[in-house]
Amino acid sequence: MPQGVESLGTFTWPASERGAGGFSGLELSDDGRTFIAISDRTRITEGSITRDTARITAVSAAPTMPLLDRDGTAIPQQLGDSEGLARLPDGRLCISFEGDHRIQCYAATSGPAIEVLDLPFADALGHNAGIEALAADAKGRLYAIPEQSGGLTKPFPVWRLDHTWESPFSIPRRGGFVPVGADFDPDGRLYVLERAFSGFSFRSRVRRFDVSETTLSNETTLIETTGFQHDNLEGLSVWRDATGAIRLTMISDDNFNALQSTQFVEYRVAP
Repeated sequence: MPQGVESLGTFTWPASERGAGGFSGLELSDDGRTFIAISDRTRITEGSITRDTARITAVSAAPTMPLLDRDGTAIPQQLGDSEGLARLPDGRLCISFEGDHRIQCYAATSGPAIEVLDLPFADALGHNAGIEALAADAKGRLYAIPEQSGGLTKPFPVWRLDHTWESPFSIPRRGGFVPVGADFDPDGRLYVLERAFSGFSFRSRVRRFDVSETTLSNETTLIETTGFQHDNLEGLSVWRDATGAIRLTMISDDNFNALQSTQFVEYRVAP
């Protein structure tokens, strides 16, 4: 890891305490003490994180609730596969769905969808390779990044919703990693969580970019793990702790597989 990036360890959330799995999206509060997480089975939960100054020592959460459609009915799993989660500055939550590609926004975790965003680029997305990474900047603009780019050397497009959808830039594709999560830090830098699967184990990478209206620059690889170091990390939340350092908090998707686990993984990036 680069100088100034420190691992704060892994907390494995016991199945007996979490009551669900398949977590694919994560948002933490500004102080890192509470969280919202979505499962890829169209469910959502809110919880809290306890730390001994730095390291996570406990996680607790309410039972997961079904995500609701605009009419207040639970979204059927065949129309689900909820993957990306982003919180807008006004508190609204936006969630991306694969299969029936769309983004739905919510005023509250327990309420109905208040807006469904059509994706004009949906035809370019694979059935099981839609918008995995979703983030919102300080202006309230959504950034959507697909899991596939359309070629092993082709960069990943980034779509931005600023009244209308546009694609101002792309993310270079390096190695076998694909985007699965994204977030902005308080300074407006974009962090992208990526995953590579060998068939036996997962590797994870986090890259950071400076963002302008039309370009990404200053690409920096903050984390690149080895196989079996962490489980299948899919959700990323970026926040600033009391020391001024940036924290990267990630959650893993256990694929509802007894051989996998739900992990909270944290790294600290020195200011």
